[in-house]
Amino acid sequence: MKLALPWRRGERPEPMPVRIGYVGPAASRMLEYDQNLVWVVLLLLAFGLVMVYSATVAIPDDPHFARWGQFHFFWRDLVAVGLGLLLGWVAFQLPMSFWQRWAPTLFVASLGALVVVLVPFIGRGVNGSRRWIPAGVFTFQPSELVKVTIILYAANFMVRKQDVKQSFAKAFLPMAVALGFIGLLLLAEPDMGAFLVIASVAMAILFLGGVNGKMFSALTVVMIASFVMMIVLSPWRRDRIFAYLNPWSDNHAQGSAYQLAHALIAMGRGHWLGVGLGGSVEKLHYLPEPQTDFLLAIVGEELGFAGVLAVTLAFAWITRRAFEIGRQALAADRMFSSLVAQGVGVLLGGQAFINIGVNLGLLPTKGLTLPLLSYGGSATLMSLLALALLLRVDYENRVLMRGGHV
Repeated sequence: MKLALPWRRGERPEPMPVRIGYVGPAASRMLEYDQNLVWVVLLLLAFGLVMVYSATVAIPDDPHFARWGQFHFFWRDLVAVGLGLLLGWVAFQLPMSFWQRWAPTLFVASLGALVVVLVPFIGRGVNGSRRWIPAGVFTFQPSELVKVTIILYAANFMVRKQDVKQSFAKAFLPMAVALGFIGLLLLAEPDMGAFLVIASVAMAILFLGGVNGKMFSALTVVMIASFVMMIVLSPWRRDRIFAYLNPWSDNHAQGSAYQLAHALIAMGRGHWLGVGLGGSVEKLHYLPEPQTDFLLAIVGEELGFAGVLAVTLAFAWITRRAFEIGRQALAADRMFSSLVAQGVGVLLGGQAFINIGVNLGLLPTKGLTLPLLSYGGSATLMSLLALALLLRVDYENRVLMRGGHV
């Protein structure tokens, strides 16, 4: 559609593309929300439920888990998906102005939850890690909440600091201190994978928000140096790195690289089209807890390269769509909404990239789940909350394109 601008008598009108504020037939036919994005998310959730059931169908055969039925993880995951969709619907009803106003408060509250999880007799430990807070029949992982609140806080921070974003003391230092505090809390759990994701999201939003290039480069160097030091000073992290480099050695295959070795075996068995849904051998107590970090390995074994490629393309499309929605918000001069949308894209796309890389043996094992697919109540809830924020940004973009107000 073209919009004619005012012109002087005798001159022909100059056409221009329709942007924000146009009201006309094309705008009236515009959907209120991105149905393609909603359907891709729902299909991933449904596929995740199927694969979680497939990966855990043999759980009762293990004497340690004989009290659990074959639908144990499926029903729990289904409840998490249902609660996540309800939470997402509630979040979608709230305007982005609400999230901008409450971003600092929500961020501080999430940091408080990170502190609580370290309190004796409150935080719950599993396999040497203290990351969960019991909440009745479920447990909640505060680091998953921080992944979302850091998006809101960093976007709010960059909007508030637009006039001083070239200043080290006012723009760079406060965010560096916040990330340092988060890092200390997460490393005390420990949860290095979550810290990697949170730091990457925060740095991406700083970059997209226009922070000084030299300061951003300095922050990048500091973060890389910090990760290198954590690896050097931690024997078990060093073992993971060496195991990743050579998972088939006698020392690693039965130790640090046991999960990775069996994930690679599962991927290798899948070939192009897989052995068939439900036909995995590695899930028969060879690959430990395949429903979480290594669910993609079961996808690769049962559905082959085609299944892994489909999942990868789905996350690539979601990431690209998030950046498109962010650019549309920026065109409407909505900086906060733009940064939130792109931050959600970095969060989901980045975590999916790491998980896929780990399952394929391209990255060291990090303990990160595959968003929307892997079993994990807290991760599912927060992923759907993040997607609800993305849909809200898109919804408000469409309202403005119709000439409405938000």
